[in-house]
Amino acid sequence: MKFLDETEADDPILSVVNLIDVFLVVIAALLITVAKNPLLSPFSKQDVTVITDAGKPSMEVIQKRGEKIEKYKASGEIGEGDGEKAGVAYRMKDGSMVYVPETGEGR
Repeated sequence: MKFLDETEADDPILSVVNLIDVFLVVIAALLITVAKNPLLSPFSKQDVTVITDAGKPSMEVIQKRGEKIEKYKASGEIGEGDGEKAGVAYRMKDGSMVYVPETGEGR
């Protein structure tokens, strides 16, 4: 009987089985991470926009539309261009925003 107990304690295959269990846990954790990340998730059919460092010169915008991912980096410069006033936005006392478009008169 003692001979059988000693061979089980020294069996190297038992440590390999333990390593396989550890690797299965690591793989499961990585799969959950990929499933939760909106940019990496292949299961997500929706469009996603992620903004980092909003309002700072180092701001980045990452957009995912279907299978296409686009990354925009702010240059830190103020934009300019031709355009016209489209309306006025008001911030209400409760914090909500109301946009009032131009009436179109005088165009």
